[in-house]
Amino acid sequence: MTNILSLVGRPNVGKSTLFNRLVQTREAIVDSVAGVTRDRNYGKSDWAGYEFSVIDTGGYVVGSEDIFETEIRKQAALAIEESDVIVLLVDGREGLTPLDEEVVLLLRRSKKPFYLAVNKIDSPSNYYDHTEFYALGLEQIFPISATSGSGTGELLDEVVKHFKQKEEDDTLENLPRIAIVGKPNVGKSSLINTFLGYERHIVTPIAGTTRDSIFTRYTGFGFDFYLIDTAGLRKKKKVEDNLEFYSVMRTVRAIEKCDICIVMCDASEGFDAQDLNIFSLAARNHKGVVLVMNKWDLVEKDTKTHKEYEELIQNRIAPFSDVPIVFTSVQNKQRIHKVLECTMQVWQNKSRRISTSELNEELLSLISQNPPPINKDKLVKIKYVTQLPTPFPAFAFFCNLPQYVKDNYKRYLENQIRKRWNFAGVPIEIYFRKKS
Repeated sequence: MTNILSLVGRPNVGKSTLFNRLVQTREAIVDSVAGVTRDRNYGKSDWAGYEFSVIDTGGYVVGSEDIFETEIRKQAALAIEESDVIVLLVDGREGLTPLDEEVVLLLRRSKKPFYLAVNKIDSPSNYYDHTEFYALGLEQIFPISATSGSGTGELLDEVVKHFKQKEEDDTLENLPRIAIVGKPNVGKSSLINTFLGYERHIVTPIAGTTRDSIFTRYTGFGFDFYLIDTAGLRKKKKVEDNLEFYSVMRTVRAIEKCDICIVMCDASEGFDAQDLNIFSLAARNHKGVVLVMNKWDLVEKDTKTHKEYEELIQNRIAPFSDVPIVFTSVQNKQRIHKVLECTMQVWQNKSRRISTSELNEELLSLISQNPPPINKDKLVKIKYVTQLPTPFPAFAFFCNLPQYVKDNYKRYLENQIRKRWNFAGVPIEIYFRKKS
C-alpha cells in the first residue's frame, strides 16, 4: 500500500525544512530521483503506525521569479492528481498572499484531502499570526514550526486518517509484479507496448489497491506476471513543460508497488547520474532489479565495447553490482525475450529461501577462517546464521558483540553469500544480533 503526502507552497515557506523533519523519522531516505538535481525531495516516513512517502514539490519549481506563480499552480495540480493527501504550507510571518488564496481554491475544488499548515509560528510572540489565514474559510488550520517541530504532531494525526495500513492485495495472485521505470524517452512505452503485443494472451487489467494502480497480466511464451501501469498503459492528461514532479510521483508509486524493477536506460547517452538515482531508489526499497540498456543499436562498438560498457556500469552501481544487464534495441526487437527471462530469474532469486542448516554448514567454517577483525580489543564470535522471513533476502548473524562488526565485514559476508547462492539482481540485507 503506497500512501503519498505532497508538500506544496510558495518558495521559501519552509517546505524543505518540514520535509527533512518528516523523513528523519526513518533511515530509508532516498536522495534525488528521476532527474531532479536539487536537494532531497522524496523520502519515507511513518506516524502512528502508518507508513507513507513524502514528496517535497519545492525542488521541482524552476525558472525565474516571474514564472514562479505558474509553476506553483502546476505543482499543485499535479499533487492533486497523484497524492493521497496534500499539505499546503504558508508563511505565518509574511501573511496571507493572493497566491495562497488561489492554491486553496484549487485544492478545495479538487475534493482531495488537504491541510493548511502555517509555518514559522515559532514563538509565543507571533503565535496568533496564523489566525489571519482563517479568512480562507477553512475549519482547521495548523500553526507549526518546521524548524522545531512544534505543531507537526497534530498535523500528522489528521493526515494519517486518510492513509491505509500496509496490507497485501488479495485480489491479485501471488505472481511477480514488474514495473518498467527510467528517465523520459528511454523507450519505456515502447518496451511495454512490445510486451503487450508480444503474445495476445493478455488478461483484462485489474484495478490495484489504490485509484492509480493498474496491473495488466501477461501470460505469453510461458511467462506469467503482472505489469504495473507506469508509462503508456493508460493515457494521462497531457502535462506540458516541467514533467519532473509528475515523473517522480509515477516512479515512486511504481517502484513501491512492484517486486521487480526493469530500470531502463538510454545506452547512447551512457549510464548517468539520473539512471543511478533510479537504480538506487529501487535497491533501497529492496526491489529486484534488471538493468536494460536500450538503443544499443545506436552505439558505435567493437568487440570490446560490450564488456567495457558492462564493467563501467558495475563500477557505478557498486557495491550492489551483481545485477543482470541486458543490451537491447526495442525498436529492432533485439533481446526483448532475454529481458523477460532475466526478470523471471531475478524473481526466483528474490524468492529464494536457504535452510538454516545449509547456511551454517557453508558459512561458519568460512567465518572461522576469516573472523571479524578485532575492534577496540573486542573479539567478535559469530555463533550461527539464519535467513529472516522477510519479502526480500535478509540474514541475521548471531554473535556476542554485534556493535563491533564493521560495514566492510558485512560486505564480505554478502559477497560470500552471493558466491554460493544465486541472488543476482536482488539487494541483500545483513544484520548482526546479540545471541542471548
